[in-house]
Amino acid sequence: MPKDTFFNLREAKRALICRAAIAEFATHPFEQASINRIVATAGIAKGSFYQYFENKQDLYLYLLRRIAEEKLAYLTPILRNPEERDFFTLLRELYLAGLRFAVEHRQYAELSQRLLASKGTPIYDQAMSEHLPLAYQVIETLLEDAIRKGQVRADIDISLFAFLIASLNNSVVEYYTEHIAQDYDDRMLVTIDQFIDFLRRGLGGRE
Repeated sequence: MPKDTFFNLREAKRALICRAAIAEFATHPFEQASINRIVATAGIAKGSFYQYFENKQDLYLYLLRRIAEEKLAYLTPILRNPEERDFFTLLRELYLAGLRFAVEHRQYAELSQRLLASKGTPIYDQAMSEHLPLAYQVIETLLEDAIRKGQVRADIDISLFAFLIASLNNSVVEYYTEHIAQDYDDRMLVTIDQFIDFLRRGLGGRE
């Protein structure tokens, strides 16, 4: 977490530092990202950086939290009235909204792709340990509601399948960017629909 000195900065200066850091992490893997380039782009002294953050990892994890908060706010209108759609339609809309978010925030998407590409590294493990539990919680709630409505089989282990759906979501994005395209376009919709159909056939209950 950034130090109080960072939060005491004017909002415009905080935003400038964050933009410079996001551009750096979107362009370079975490290990190759440079604090020197970040401070040069932001127009601050390197000594000032360490008054704001403990180290590069502190900054990186803070940015991931900010991005996650922005994405959750973006998805909230869909989550607000889940009873209006069945579980699989809602899940599809969430994935499509996530796709739109990525298109509208290109550097966020590029940063996320670099994070996925770093699977197996300490920074990847720490980032996933911080952010996946929230995804599990959201999906668990949706699954419980879907089971109550008869849209999903009642004999499933909810915690297990919340974990699988959240993890498979990352895997689908990883597969798409590695094997289909490095950009988000209509082919992503095909990939998402195939994934949702797979889940529907395996989890679907009798309404």
